[in-house]
Amino acid sequence: MNNQLFLKLISAQETIEVRQPVLRVGRPVKDCIFEGDTANSTLHIGAFYDNTLVGVVTYMHNPNSIFKGNKQYQLRGMAVLAHFQKKGIGKLLIEKGEHLLKQKKASLIWCNARVNAVPFYEKNGYCISGNLFDIPTVGPHYMMYKKW
Repeated sequence: MNNQLFLKLISAQETIEVRQPVLRVGRPVKDCIFEGDTANSTLHIGAFYDNTLVGVVTYMHNPNSIFKGNKQYQLRGMAVLAHFQKKGIGKLLIEKGEHLLKQKKASLIWCNARVNAVPFYEKNGYCISGNLFDIPTVGPHYMMYKKW
């Protein structure tokens, strides 16, 4: 699969075509647009297979008071189309994001992970912080983080 797969920075608008069918099934498009999506410091990375967008991740400069320091980014909107899941695309998106954020001197990434995504994040070096909580219309989550 890797011969036809490539990653590149994309626009906030482009993320919606993957966010909606994976993260906001049956919800309106406006639910796929996040505060901070268009900030200059926000990075959107797309994974393309044969020139079709199949995976996305967003990194926003959004320090969380639970963690120390200002060089923190929040991972949001991680999504890979169902047919392309479990093929290593999510891992590649995370690795690319970490590479870009290290260049920006970031020291920590945090996210709100759906319960079913916790094992994926753990395999990629993230740790749970705190207790299970609910995001209305989305479901139960854990805060997770990775620092270097």
